[in-house]
Amino acid sequence: MIRKLSVLFAGALLGATAMTAFVGPHSGVANAAGSDTYRQLAIFGDVFERVRSQYVDEPDDQKLIETAINGMLTSLDPHSSYMNAEQTADMRTETRGQFGGLGIEVTMENELVKVISPFEGTPADKAGVLANDLIGEINGEQVRGLTLSEAVDRMKGDIGTSVDLTIIREGAAQPVRLTIERAEIRVPSVRHSLEADIGYIKLLRFNEQTTVGLEDAIADIKEQAGDNLKGYVLDMRRNPGGLLDEAVSVTDAFLESGEIVSTRGRNAEETRRYNARSGDEIDGKPLVVLVNGGSASASEIVAGALQDQKRATVVGSRSFGKGSVQTIIPLGQNGALRLTTALYYTPSGSSIQGRGINPDIVVEQPLPPEIMEQMGITQEDLDARRGESSLRGHITGAEENEEGSGSLDYVPPEMADDLQLQYAFRLLNGQETHAAFPPQQEASVAN
Repeated sequence: MIRKLSVLFAGALLGATAMTAFVGPHSGVANAAGSDTYRQLAIFGDVFERVRSQYVDEPDDQKLIETAINGMLTSLDPHSSYMNAEQTADMRTETRGQFGGLGIEVTMENELVKVISPFEGTPADKAGVLANDLIGEINGEQVRGLTLSEAVDRMKGDIGTSVDLTIIREGAAQPVRLTIERAEIRVPSVRHSLEADIGYIKLLRFNEQTTVGLEDAIADIKEQAGDNLKGYVLDMRRNPGGLLDEAVSVTDAFLESGEIVSTRGRNAEETRRYNARSGDEIDGKPLVVLVNGGSASASEIVAGALQDQKRATVVGSRSFGKGSVQTIIPLGQNGALRLTTALYYTPSGSSIQGRGINPDIVVEQPLPPEIMEQMGITQEDLDARRGESSLRGHITGAEENEEGSGSLDYVPPEMADDLQLQYAFRLLNGQETHAAFPPQQEASVAN
């Protein structure tokens, strides 16, 4: 824990994220508590003992304490919390972006685990697991009755161990039974393609694999396109965030110089500034960034920096507006404390807390009526903001107003139906014109 590692973690609502840093368990200096504080702590101890001895059912002491701690922290803001040892381990796995498993992306459908797709070259892919397969049993245990998280936990495990799956496959007369050996899985955080001389890069999350994945994507696009490349689309819609270090290095890939982000805490001396180093990986080519209501924290850092530095044109709808900084304080075998300690700011000094990133060009992506009907929601429901500003007890941002933050986070599965993406393509192809594209470099933020 000597090395500081700044991270953004999934939080409440739409995968909103919060910037965090690991520190030692005894970091910082606590202010001495007054006598009134100790009297209140004595009351807490008295209540705890009475609950243990007199409640109608014998309570779980550990659960009581964890709940009490979380009650204290969540009364501060929605993103401060206590993580027990298991939750802390899961968090570390998520930020590494690698674990022992099978290599499949899954969801839940009709109480069964449905395979969205296997990752190429993983044990699941090699064993013949297919998209749309339904997993009915894991090691002989019925999936029905398990949550998605519980089912995924049963498929993960130590590298080299095996797991038995019973798969229900459309068109197969009998269930398909597979025994698959777990291997190290690297969760892809970047997807890319070349679309008619335009490089398309989709950032799914910010983990330890993201910058490398971005560099590989850019290199592959350059090799495919040659001299015909017109520009790039960086798609961060529905990206809930991840590692701060990765957000900074991803932004740095597109900038020659200038500030990327600053974090400001309770005391002025806690302010930190992150700056770009020379070297634009895409050689000054035009860049369009896509955001929507599901773009949070790390993705907002990238979008805000590229927008303020006039390096990219931001297209889409207002982002989530998650701009508070959490510090992860390890508590040994007892887990970790996640505590809000600062806010972060874009290069122009703007706070996105409760406000979000406003696109240079607003392009709304409506939710299809059939999906609205299936979900049982109305247009009034859609009009209600779902961003940070709607979270109960959130920290009010310096630039937050009655409009709040957030917007619809729907992204169509087919590119042809994606209005925001198609608009970006038309901009880069010269079929659309707008004053915000290309951005005027001479008006960039002075640092």
